[in-house]
Amino acid sequence: MDRFKITGGGPLKGEVTVNGSKNAALPVLVASLLTDEPFEVSRLPLLRDIRTTFRILEALGKKIDYENDRAVITSAGQLSTSAPYDLVKQMRASNLVAGPLVARFKHARVPLPGGCAIGLRPMDIHLSAFEKLGATVATEQGDIVLTAKKLRGAHIKFPFPSVGATENIMMCAALVPGTTVIENPALEPEIADLALCLNEMGADVKLSHKTITITGKEAMHGAKHRVTADRIEAGTYLIAVASGGGRAKIRGCVPGDLKALLSALEKSGAKISVNGDCIEITGPARPKPVSITTKPHPGFPTDLQAPWMAYMCRAKGLCRIRETIFENRFMHAAELARMGANILVKGNTAYIRGVERLSGAIVMSSDLRGGAALALAALSANGGTEIQRVYHIDRGYFRLEEGLRGLGAKMLREHIKE
Repeated sequence: MDRFKITGGGPLKGEVTVNGSKNAALPVLVASLLTDEPFEVSRLPLLRDIRTTFRILEALGKKIDYENDRAVITSAGQLSTSAPYDLVKQMRASNLVAGPLVARFKHARVPLPGGCAIGLRPMDIHLSAFEKLGATVATEQGDIVLTAKKLRGAHIKFPFPSVGATENIMMCAALVPGTTVIENPALEPEIADLALCLNEMGADVKLSHKTITITGKEAMHGAKHRVTADRIEAGTYLIAVASGGGRAKIRGCVPGDLKALLSALEKSGAKISVNGDCIEITGPARPKPVSITTKPHPGFPTDLQAPWMAYMCRAKGLCRIRETIFENRFMHAAELARMGANILVKGNTAYIRGVERLSGAIVMSSDLRGGAALALAALSANGGTEIQRVYHIDRGYFRLEEGLRGLGAKMLREHIKE
């Protein structure tokens, strides 16, 4: 088990290049189940969730060859239609294998998934959509079992723009005869990246501002796909630089994917300059308080809610953060309070009254983005901070400490012998 040791107090300066998106890479990798032909994915950071996805694909019958940031996926034989619980329980996104498997083989057995403890994220939206496509849904011994004699295109209206359900149904419908229309889908940049990947494989997927239309094909072929930039990693670096009043360039971004964050940063007093795929930011000595509400894209991303809270802990005044996507996503608030933050949580809303300076402390990461928030708070705190359970952070950030050290952060990873 590893921990981070961080000495705060100094502004970040320099340049850092963003990795490929974990949230985009996971469904793209799963899309390899739609074909037996070789499938290549590049700009692929070797994160914990990526490695878990490799293992799930291998358990289902795929062969993975990974080198540098590129994975070549081939079929090792007949694919299995049952995902193993010991792997699925490690990651919520593993339920995405259901769509490709039931589309190709008319059967899929997937255990209810695990992952960060930030809410139930129920499968109801996925399952009702599969039923619209003609699948029969049952639960057996903690597993979801999908079967179908014949699947058909359908008009599906989501009660909520669920990212996972949108990805699952997109992959399934790509091989379902007829036309499928998803109304009220998620339209995050990762969804657009998956649509691009599916079309590279021979699918017919069209996105609009309100719907996704998929015309089913008889078969998918292999493809080469380069994963889009990780907007959450880019956003985390931007907030980190702003938090300490630093100045840096974040390269390899898609600035258009970060409009809500960039607007909030400018309101807080940060100066932003965009040039192609590079965002230059200069942070304020102390930010102005800026209230945010998490919303589906293009709103403020829920995955940047925790880092934003860390930033607002030193704001000059009172602000509010309202979480509308996931319940139970304020667990980092108690750990920030250990560092001197003034935070009051009421239901899905946190009220933060900024303090002049945080203090280093021993804190514990309870989830991926909450762990990143603790690292950002530590960078602008007086003294040293120790962050335990950094394996949560490793699920979504590729060598975060190296990227931050490149900007001048005093941050080390230490292995703890158990």
